Amino acid sequence: MIVLTGPVARYAQRLHGHVGSGHHVASPLGAWLLLALVGPAATGATRVDLEEALGIDVDTAAATAQALLEDPHPLVASASALWERATLDELAGWRATLPASTETGPLPDQATLDAWARERTDGLIERFPLTVSPETLLILATALATRVSWQTPFEVAPADVLGRGSTWVGQVRRVLRTPAYDHHCWIAGTAQAGDVAVHATAAQSDTAGGREAGMLVVSVAAAPDVAPADVLAAAHEVAIDAATFPGGGAGGRRSLFDLPLGDTPLWTLREVPTRAWGGREERVSAVLPCWSAESRHDLTANDLGFDAAARALGELLGQPRLPYQAAQAAMARYGRYGFEAAAVTAFAMATGLPPEGVARVAELRFGHPYAVVAVATDRRGGQVGPWHGVPVYSAWVAQPSELPESDLAEPTAAP
Repeated sequence: MIVLTGPVARYAQRLHGHVGSGHHVASPLGAWLLLALVGPAATGATRVDLEEALGIDVDTAAATAQALLEDPHPLVASASALWERATLDELAGWRATLPASTETGPLPDQATLDAWARERTDGLIERFPLTVSPETLLILATALATRVSWQTPFEVAPADVLGRGSTWVGQVRRVLRTPAYDHHCWIAGTAQAGDVAVHATAAQSDTAGGREAGMLVVSVAAAPDVAPADVLAAAHEVAIDAATFPGGGAGGRRSLFDLPLGDTPLWTLREVPTRAWGGREERVSAVLPCWSAESRHDLTANDLGFDAAARALGELLGQPRLPYQAAQAAMARYGRYGFEAAAVTAFAMATGLPPEGVARVAELRFGHPYAVVAVATDRRGGQVGPWHGVPVYSAWVAQPSELPESDLAEPTAAP
């Protein structure tokens, strides 16, 4: 299995580029995983297009997605599902490539899809991002969810510490200040966004079964005139570096003694007398606001890969241009004590309604004497027991009874 940092970081640039500069949250990984699950269905030019979106070949992508979904990170709940209106033989080969953990079944109604989104994200996502319709042929979905606590909580500071140039000072009263331990702050030089301010803090780790699994949440701020897409690209680079080199990152970290003293929109740099071995010491802290976001993203732009995914499955069905939908619902909250985020990504293909036909409807009337037989069933796993099929009660009904008055009332819900 390859390291996914590069392919997912590049896909993130595409996805965030389409979302734009408004307040939002997304899960590029959730969308990437869904494309990877479709990958083995692709052939020819469609396969090339899908690999271009994935950043690696489809077989490797599928194997990597399978490994992630079948051996989930302890701090990232994950799920995948395939629902079909009818089990089509043409999709059998592709269906067999899905991870064993992928839920399968008949196409559910909207309420059931919404419930799936809530259950697989621990209530963080309330509604499934797509709407099921009579034309919907199949839905493939992934879900990711995280709810973690910081190793050391933030301290609280008045909002004016954000600086006179911050427009947020009038919008909030309090912000977060880094404590003395377990939070890492530095200034990094990046190719995409120049010098940036960086804050990183880790979630409490999971150490069950001899495995230590954690999560590092990295915040990156650039100068106000840097394009959001460039800041996001720089943030991916810095975050990957920080996770690889704990304690503040390796490549790109700037010495404070190489920067000019004074105020900028990103930091204030000053000198104070101290006693330090070697005569010099660097100290960095940070203040940042709490934040939350809820977003829904349309993923149908061609270069996001879902057009190729629709063609791949459509070609298996002999209908390469079936209409499709792709969307993601995402949320995140960042606060003093922890971080939570979730995303549900869904891809649906549609077909035309069945041709018009005719239906016959019968209403049966038991208006004269008739027989009733009560037969026992007795199933035990794949076997049947001795009671199975045994008629236990039988009757001949030749005299009807009046419905009791007590049965006329509407039933009440059980307590």
